[in-house]
Amino acid sequence: MSFKTISGLAAAAVLGLASTAAMAADTIKVGVLHSLSGTMAISETTLKDTMLMLIDEQNKKGGILGKQLEAVVVDPASNWPLFAEKTRELISKNKVDVIFGCWTSVSRKSVLPVIEELNGLMFYPVQYEGEESSKNVFYTGAAPNQQAIPAVDYLMNEIGVKRWVLAGTDYVYPRTTNKILEAYLKAKGVADKDIMINYTPFGHSDWQSIVSDVKKFGSEGKKTAVVSTINGDANIPFYKELGNQGVSSEDIPVIAFSVGEEELSGIDTAPLVGHLAAWNYFMSVESDENEAFIDAWHKHTKDTKRVTNDPMEAHYIGFNMWVKAVEKAGSTDTDKVADAIIGVEVPNLTGGTSTMLANHHITKPVLIGEIQDDGQFEVVWETDGLIAGDAWSDFLPDSKDLKADWVTLKCGNYNTKSKTCSGQNF
Repeated sequence: MSFKTISGLAAAAVLGLASTAAMAADTIKVGVLHSLSGTMAISETTLKDTMLMLIDEQNKKGGILGKQLEAVVVDPASNWPLFAEKTRELISKNKVDVIFGCWTSVSRKSVLPVIEELNGLMFYPVQYEGEESSKNVFYTGAAPNQQAIPAVDYLMNEIGVKRWVLAGTDYVYPRTTNKILEAYLKAKGVADKDIMINYTPFGHSDWQSIVSDVKKFGSEGKKTAVVSTINGDANIPFYKELGNQGVSSEDIPVIAFSVGEEELSGIDTAPLVGHLAAWNYFMSVESDENEAFIDAWHKHTKDTKRVTNDPMEAHYIGFNMWVKAVEKAGSTDTDKVADAIIGVEVPNLTGGTSTMLANHHITKPVLIGEIQDDGQFEVVWETDGLIAGDAWSDFLPDSKDLKADWVTLKCGNYNTKSKTCSGQNF
């Protein structure tokens, strides 16, 4: 082979690499950070599929800023430290412009220092315990005042509950949420002896003794309810054991914060009819937006039996807000998008409109749904209007004076008494 031929091949290779780089630059990369294996796959796999549908639909509309979107999907495998590694990989190696991901708060807490260090952008779609507001994260799931507090108010005011079982998976979201709820219940006059708190590990499967304890706790003449922050596939044996021991919704209703249509699709719901869940969306909600979303979901999955749920709606809202903000900013730059997204309004799936607030939370309605024998929920109560997400609880002494405001105060935890910002601020 001649020197001239070798030189020609080398030049072609360089041009090929340049062409590949140009093609990569011509797409806007969207990171999808959800567990596709492990204990949380039961909930998170559907969110990956949701993001692929939303990205595909946006590309059919022409993409954003004249560019197509490219999904970069990784599997952190329900391994909390791996979430941090995958986040670094998505931003530093894959050069994603935004990340949609996480379910558990422990995975989000793992991601947080990485995404702040690298100045990435993440949309978090699941209800959580609050007590956080980051410049780099937008929280499209419910804060406690958009789910936990209204749920307890419903049980107390509508059902007359006097004794409370706070049952959760042993990690930051249930523990912090239950700390807030315990303080709230005591402020409402509930005695210590009327509050039972129990935690179990991820993937817990032996519920016999715990359900037996719950039955005993609820047999003392006062109306008792279970407030459940149990997460992941542990819900399946928990609900099965309730049925096995004959715990009906009339005796001891369970209201869940992490059980929706997707989790119920894997179990026999007949013994669970009448138990409750508090969310900001249910598949059964009647609205034009929801009907169109469900139809698009069934077409995308080619399966009319696939259900929709609340965190899917949160991704729908967050994704559409991000699209609007990128178009408004004329850029995918993190700082420009973060500035542009405040005040952005998009339709939610319940027939209203959600707005991104200065504290990086959104406005949402609160719905209480009752489990039906087909695995769907019938809405039995809802707020009159939209509730603004509050990053910091009014019921915890360390946070009641804190305020998050990334527009005027440029701070995620501004102390309104000392007039100081003690956390991340830019």
